[in-house]
Amino acid sequence: MNCHNSELSILFTSDDHIKELNKTYRKKNRPTDVLAFSQKEGNSIEINTRILGDVVISIDTAKRQADELRHSVEKEIYILLIHGILHLLGFDHAKSKQDLLKMQFKEKELLALISC
Repeated sequence: MNCHNSELSILFTSDDHIKELNKTYRKKNRPTDVLAFSQKEGNSIEINTRILGDVVISIDTAKRQADELRHSVEKEIYILLIHGILHLLGFDHAKSKQDLLKMQFKEKELLALISC
């Protein structure tokens, strides 16, 4: 992904906390599975180009989704982390069907590298 020596922060949290973040930053008053906050968005001056941003994952939602999909919580967390990182790198599944397919392909490709 050409992001060697890059940094990001990861926060594992509850549905209650991610709901507040989702409400504050996306105006959606509900919990979600993962949020990504890029350091490379907006008009701010780039202080450290190595910092990608923050990924926030709800462990509560990850557990529910893992149960529904019948795989481990560990695998679900990897899926959510990959999804969040791809958002930090500029992928956006909401833009178009083509972008959705591109992101889904990359998610599967990266998950296969982890072998979980």
